[in-house]
Amino acid sequence: MPNHRYSHSGAKPHLKHEQKHTRNTMSIDSAATPFCKDVPKLLTSFVDTFVDFSVSGGLFLPPNPEAAPGDALPSPPPLRTRYPAPEGRLVAIGDLHGDLEKSKEAFRLADLIDRSDEWIGGSATVVQVGDVLDRGGDEIKILYFLERLKRQAARTGGTVITMNGNHEIMNVEGDLRYVTREGLEEFRVWADWCRVGRAMKGLCEGLEKPKDPLAFRGLKEKDEPYRARMAALRPSGPISRRFLSQNATVLVIGDSIFVHGGLLAKHVEHGLERINEEVRDWINGLGEQSAPGHCKGRNAVVWLRKFSDEVAKNCDCSALEHVLATIPGAKRMIMGHTIQEVGINAVCDNRAIRIDVGMSKGCGNGLPEVLEINGNSELRILTSNPLYENKYKASLHSERKEGLGLLVPERGPTQVEVKA
Repeated sequence: MPNHRYSHSGAKPHLKHEQKHTRNTMSIDSAATPFCKDVPKLLTSFVDTFVDFSVSGGLFLPPNPEAAPGDALPSPPPLRTRYPAPEGRLVAIGDLHGDLEKSKEAFRLADLIDRSDEWIGGSATVVQVGDVLDRGGDEIKILYFLERLKRQAARTGGTVITMNGNHEIMNVEGDLRYVTREGLEEFRVWADWCRVGRAMKGLCEGLEKPKDPLAFRGLKEKDEPYRARMAALRPSGPISRRFLSQNATVLVIGDSIFVHGGLLAKHVEHGLERINEEVRDWINGLGEQSAPGHCKGRNAVVWLRKFSDEVAKNCDCSALEHVLATIPGAKRMIMGHTIQEVGINAVCDNRAIRIDVGMSKGCGNGLPEVLEINGNSELRILTSNPLYENKYKASLHSERKEGLGLLVPERGPTQVEVKA
């Protein structure tokens, strides 16, 4: 009986405690529900940031201005082909080919980034004319570097525009003839970190486990580094879709046309906006496996050399004049693709400006130079080469290579030495 009374009298407090605990639990669960709904998004964002930081060489990307809260990969903005003349500076940078340090030097020449690689270009507009890929081992790091600058520039009214070169097109097609051992290794490391992120997401209930980026047909017989690169850069691949699909292939800013190789009349007739849209859709996996026709062959927009031969008399100035006449207000065409051993220069009465100086260690190891266009359409070449001025003076004398087209102070852009 005493035991019964003890158990009976002790049962009531236990029930009360249980009821109190239940009420508290219900209250906590009710209050936490909105937060819990966001846990998958927060975890996804954390894992994506972790992977980005690991493969980019330690970069944190600022929030994307196009992103909605909790949206890790927002829908990209419409691809623009034409821009009005910018109120501030317009800077053009040539082929980078997997050399991150030279890429940074080029941006520093134009006072676009500081020593900590932070954007200080204010409202400047920057165009990089393509060929980030191949010939070097920092390709993914450069893609992240440029993406970070795009977001930083947008905060201060600046714009960074990236373009497709022939090497971007080749890699999306699976043509890896110019990839380096270091470049393959960088993509193998990228694939490893993607798998780590995939495993982390797989530990959380409520998160759909991402697909293995290397799990698709056609890669079984390839070594892992090749498989990783092809998986990343194929049409709709994780790297191509994220970084290359929003590249312009043809661009008009004010009175300047930008293109990697060159434009012909047939390209203008096809439509500049249409060219950009077709390349974008192909990279996003919405078209054929092979690149659009205007990106293939020696007369393609990313392959053309009619206006970039170092010997001026070999350039087709009449074809250039015809193209410029068909695009209202266009005064010049600015292109990369063909290395100019003499540095940035022009032919056809300064209407064809060639800005590929072979700065990458993988193709010439030239000193960085960039082209600057100010508000009244005045052109300057910014360089770190202390011999630049003497080089152009020498070009006026009898030892000048016959037919070589150069931008000399009397005829074109001012050459300005800038310490890198």
